[in-house]
Amino acid sequence: MDKDAAKKNEEIKRSRFNILSGDSTDGHGGYGVGALSLDNVTPVIVDPEGDDAFIDMGALHARSAIEKRVRILESRDELPDSRKYWIVWVTVQQKEGKPHYGGVGACEFLVEREDKRIKNGYKSMPEHVNNMDKSLKGRVVVDHMDDHSKKILAAFLKGFNEDMWNHSTEELHQALTVK
Repeated sequence: MDKDAAKKNEEIKRSRFNILSGDSTDGHGGYGVGALSLDNVTPVIVDPEGDDAFIDMGALHARSAIEKRVRILESRDELPDSRKYWIVWVTVQQKEGKPHYGGVGACEFLVEREDKRIKNGYKSMPEHVNNMDKSLKGRVVVDHMDDHSKKILAAFLKGFNEDMWNHSTEELHQALTVK
C-alpha cells in the first residue's frame, strides 16, 4: 500500500467515531448522525475522606483537579497508601417532560498521599468507559461504592436539584439509600 492510500485509510478510520456537541440527530442525515453526545453527562467527584462532592467537567477529558499531575499506574497494588475518590458519571434524561438523574456510573480513582510534584494514581480505563456508557444508557452502577460515599453522592444530587432527584427512578433512590 502506498503512502497516500495508507494516509486516506487512516483518515477514514479516525472519522468513524465522533464526540459532537449539540443534537446530531436533527434530521439532516449527514455526517455525525449516530455519534455519541456527552451534552447530558456530568462528572461528579466524590471525596469520601473530605466529606465532599463537586462537579468537575475536566474529568470528561481526564483533566479534573484530582487527575492533574498524576501518572496512572497499571495496578492498584503499586499504591499501598492512597486516597480514594469516586468519579461518578451522571446523565440527565427527560421523563414525562421533566429532567431527572437517569443514569449514574461510579468509578474508583486512587491517588498516592505522598506530597510530590507528580503523584502516582490508579484508575481502570475500561471501568470508566463502561460505566460512562451504562450511565448514558440510563443504568445505575453504584453497588461497589462504600456507604459513606453513597451518602455524600445522594446528598449532593438532592442538594444540586431536588426536583431532578424527586423525578429520578426508585432504583436510583434505593441504590443510594444507606441503612
